[in-house]
Amino acid sequence: MYDRPPLFTPARGRHALRATAAAVALCAVALLTAGCGSSQDTAEGARATAGPAAGFPVTIDNCGVRTTYDRPPSRVVTIHQHPAELMLALGLKDRMVGTAFPDSAVLPELRKAYASIPELAEREPSFETILEAGPDLVYGGYGSAFAENEGRSREAFADAGIDTHLNREYCGRKRVTMEDTYDEIRTVGRIFGVPNRADQLVADLARRVNTAAAEVEGEDEVPVFVYDSGDKAAFTAGGRSLGTELIRLAGGENVFADLDDVFGDVSWEQVVEREPEVIAVYDYAGAGSVERKKEFLLSQPALRDVPAIRNKRFVVLPLTATLVGIRSAYAVEDLARGIHPESFA
Repeated sequence: MYDRPPLFTPARGRHALRATAAAVALCAVALLTAGCGSSQDTAEGARATAGPAAGFPVTIDNCGVRTTYDRPPSRVVTIHQHPAELMLALGLKDRMVGTAFPDSAVLPELRKAYASIPELAEREPSFETILEAGPDLVYGGYGSAFAENEGRSREAFADAGIDTHLNREYCGRKRVTMEDTYDEIRTVGRIFGVPNRADQLVADLARRVNTAAAEVEGEDEVPVFVYDSGDKAAFTAGGRSLGTELIRLAGGENVFADLDDVFGDVSWEQVVEREPEVIAVYDYAGAGSVERKKEFLLSQPALRDVPAIRNKRFVVLPLTATLVGIRSAYAVEDLARGIHPESFA
């Protein structure tokens, strides 16, 4: 019923596109303005000879790729929604020349700014489409942003003279926590030369998290099952996911915290055995509506004795709220209210 979308496909390695192909694509873009080999070459030469901007150079190690920035990027394409919202929250709209692949409704306070940025594609744009936007940096949210099999490897962008940054959640090293969210914000602040804004944003988000966590402090942990999608099996959040950390901060316990992955499939028999009292439903485009997901869960005879199903206890979270980005701080309060409503009465 609910096909797993390719949002969680990790980058499977990288290969370099031929430099000549990248040059041809860039030349085609340049011809739309002043012709290949003229003003673009002059601009590139000026950047090469200019000294570093104040506070730069900045060197960032990101998922095995080391990048040195002599100045803040000025033309950025974001692939997936959470990097775009993070940049907007840092006041960097004027640096953004394209977005792609919105997952959920944008935060109300960012909606107008987000709508003003050109959307390059409903899903991940092609390599050529990204080149046409003329970015100096591509910032990806999921590993699929830089999918080798679709011609968007990080090496391909490097060959075209374009820097890349991947959300740290997809570096695949360890369990993801709120500290990863704060570190990602600070890293982006360094890249764009706005560390003070980043520190202020982190402080604001941490206050939001701490306030919600304080409301449920001392309450018994409630077992929570995350339902992303799936019918024959349940696609759920594992122990390495940020979702597990958010549930813990909200006074719950992910019943599949022992799943050693960010996401994975589990059987319905396992769901029944672990007796969740609350089900967190992830909401995003392309995976069926929340109401359809609820109807599916409630209609399954095998689940009828699960406490969460029997009592119809659901908490709905936008997928973007469960990722390394600014939404995760908001998710803690939403989860806490759903898991411990008595604490907010």
